[in-house]
Amino acid sequence: NSNRASVSHLHRQHYGRLYPILLVKTDGSTVRLRYKEPKRILMLPLDSSTLPEAERKARLRRQFPSKPKPETEEAFEGIDLDTYKKFWKK
Repeated sequence: NSNRASVSHLHRQHYGRLYPILLVKTDGSTVRLRYKEPKRILMLPLDSSTLPEAERKARLRRQFPSKPKPETEEAFEGIDLDTYKKFWKK
């Protein structure tokens, strides 16, 4: 009856619906399973200690790219300003 929920809790899952997702393992294999949240792909984290040294460094470079170099400003030392005097407003 309707008083059952007030006396005790309902015996069911929090998320009654499970959504189909694609689980991608670290070796590249995929498995279809049901998950509590609607997502398309779920990827397991990669263990970097099992990678070769060159590949680990390449992944770190992609993850943390270097900062862009600041551009140098142009110097106006060799310009004759009298040629552009007609464009100035008084």
